[in-house]
Amino acid sequence: MDNNFLETHLAAVASAIADRTRARMLCALMDGRAWTATELSVLAEVAPSTASSHLAKLMDQALIDCVQQGRHRYYRLQSSQIAGALEGLMGLLNVDRATLRSRTPDNLRYARTCYDHMAGEVAVELHDRLFTLGWLEGKDYALTAEGRAQCQRLGINAEAGSSRRSLACGCLDWSERREHLGGVLGKALLHTCELQRWVTRDLVSRELHFTGLGKRKLNAIFGIVVQ
Repeated sequence: MDNNFLETHLAAVASAIADRTRARMLCALMDGRAWTATELSVLAEVAPSTASSHLAKLMDQALIDCVQQGRHRYYRLQSSQIAGALEGLMGLLNVDRATLRSRTPDNLRYARTCYDHMAGEVAVELHDRLFTLGWLEGKDYALTAEGRAQCQRLGINAEAGSSRRSLACGCLDWSERREHLGGVLGKALLHTCELQRWVTRDLVSRELHFTGLGKRKLNAIFGIVVQ
């Protein structure tokens, strides 16, 4: 591929992300759900017509998709790869950890979604525990026989769903500056936690809430004490 094309396209994508309003929209879409233009305009504090213009620019760079549902149009991130890139950019912010902690709301820093998997303090601890317990091993995040057996026992679908996405991988957590679990396994783990009523999502943010049952299960299975 021609280098000039790559450089031009990279600059265009960076320009699309650099705008404050579009950045706020992208951060909202990091919860993995689809939002209407009206909802995104309210969140970004701009007029609906202005929001539509910003959304068009994000679509031009293939950062988001538009899904038609009846009379409504919903916008969502184009792929998990886009979400991973955005989370990575957040992690590269030139902010020291102390400043970051003081400005990041405690509830989001503690537990939130990163597109379709868990992020925050609990997710980072869970990532580490999966290695300590022998579910995962190596730099390539290989699922062990023990890990496969435990996933099957808990009803976690640990089968790779796409050749374009890793079964398991580390995703840099922007508030903790360490990895949480991404990939197919990260998505499946969050799905199972929701299905078993261990965790619920906040309706208007990326925050995750652990139920009493979820707190007991995470402690019994992974040795994690959840607040």
